[in-house]
Amino acid sequence: MNITLTHYHLRPGGVTQVILHQARALMEAGEDVLVLSGEAPVQGDEWEGIPVTVVPGLHYDRFRRDMDGAATTRQNQAWQGAMDGAVTTACPSLTDRVEFAAGKLQRQNPAQKPDFGALALEMERAIRSRWRRRADIVHVHNPLIRKNSLLSGALFALAGTMPLFLQNHDLAEDFRPDVYSPEPYPENCHYGVINSRDYRFLREAGLKSEGLHLLPNEVRTLTVSPGLPRTRYLYPVRGIRRKNIGELLLFSLFCKPFRSTSGPGSAVSRQDVTAALTQPPTTEQDAPVYRRWKALAGELDLPAEFETGLGVPFADVMGTALAVITTSIKEGFGFSFLEPWTADLAVTGRRIDYVCRDFEEAGLRFDSLYTGLNIPADYAEPDRLREKAEEALARVYRAFGSPLPASVPGALDAVFSCRDTFDFGTMDEEQQERILRLAAEDKLIRNRIKQANPFLQTLEDWRSDPDVTGANREAVLTAYSREKILQTLYAAYQKVPTPVVQRIDRSKLLELYLDPARLSLIGISRE
Repeated sequence: MNITLTHYHLRPGGVTQVILHQARALMEAGEDVLVLSGEAPVQGDEWEGIPVTVVPGLHYDRFRRDMDGAATTRQNQAWQGAMDGAVTTACPSLTDRVEFAAGKLQRQNPAQKPDFGALALEMERAIRSRWRRRADIVHVHNPLIRKNSLLSGALFALAGTMPLFLQNHDLAEDFRPDVYSPEPYPENCHYGVINSRDYRFLREAGLKSEGLHLLPNEVRTLTVSPGLPRTRYLYPVRGIRRKNIGELLLFSLFCKPFRSTSGPGSAVSRQDVTAALTQPPTTEQDAPVYRRWKALAGELDLPAEFETGLGVPFADVMGTALAVITTSIKEGFGFSFLEPWTADLAVTGRRIDYVCRDFEEAGLRFDSLYTGLNIPADYAEPDRLREKAEEALARVYRAFGSPLPASVPGALDAVFSCRDTFDFGTMDEEQQERILRLAAEDKLIRNRIKQANPFLQTLEDWRSDPDVTGANREAVLTAYSREKILQTLYAAYQKVPTPVVQRIDRSKLLELYLDPARLSLIGISRE
């Protein structure tokens, strides 16, 4: 098969890693692969031998708009060339589809100028330059988040000319109004998701089982450097808001030395044990919050470290881990719950039910995760927390262009009434910081928090279970191996060429994701 893998960019990150794994697996299986991206990948051996064509119009809006004048002129000339050459380089049906999609989208949103035609034609031209014909599968990653205002229309046009497979790693309806598109989602094409919750929600929102495919990610095997002091509960992520860094700092107050004599859990002094975050954020939106947490950790003299992965080989950083910790409140796939086991490192911290259930069905056990970090109501200020929750939901619905449903206040009453404790992960940074200060300065408060959390009560004597670690390692290597994931990908590809009539009910999708019972104030994206 001739298969095109498409994304906005190939910068280091989770989606880029998935595309790389898919390209390698397909090429090893004998398929002809072309990657389309808004920019070339960072030079490195990992992309060697993988055909990549740069289509500048695919990149994020902010990068296309920030190009210098000369680059913009070159891009416009290229797009005009695609338009001028449409009769000879693109099938006439594509130009018809562009006109059809433009008319349909403008009727639905008269204020929107339908200027996506050049992008559709340029994608078509890049594909034909590779094969002299159309692709058998056009596999597009994360197309429903509004990072590129041209892509949705381009896909509308392409949908009638070649088989599209739209794989979604994130959905804007999941408390991400900053990337929510007012334009309709592409219809009558195949969709893919990476967890069973998203699969269930999209089925309820109108997609058919024959047109929706659950496609987990391949998990790489990690290596760790031997012989290093194991002194860290390691959080190997970037410090973005949804990673819940305040909870990592609260956790650090309860770190205790392990008691075994060698390997993971080696005996170390109390002052040596830390909670450690490996990387800073890269976005302007996340940087101020991150800097605040970093400064607060220093002010309170917490046993926490930041940026331990900068300038250090990843294997060396992982070699300092007693265990891997996660405090994230939201994930798409959840690599952090899987990858550490491949290096015989246990995973501890916060459980995300919709992610962990998929992994448990694949044979993993998560005996060292907690479902919430309970804060006694005396310190949680529940009335203020409820007020903030309703204000936040009202803002979110407005950002999505919808009024706050009449059912929301009652649903929030049910969430916040008659409770002795409240989950630290549902709070915003202001409340988290206040509680962290109280706990850091008052041993009695720390003890009360500890009493409210069985996980913290056993932390001093916690150690990884080698039987669980070994079994989980084998489960990951079996269920998420390249061979297994390639089989799943092929099963989807076999169905993608078959036409399907379906569309997503976006109002229903919003209703499913914006559940007050699962609201986390730090899980709401910011502009």
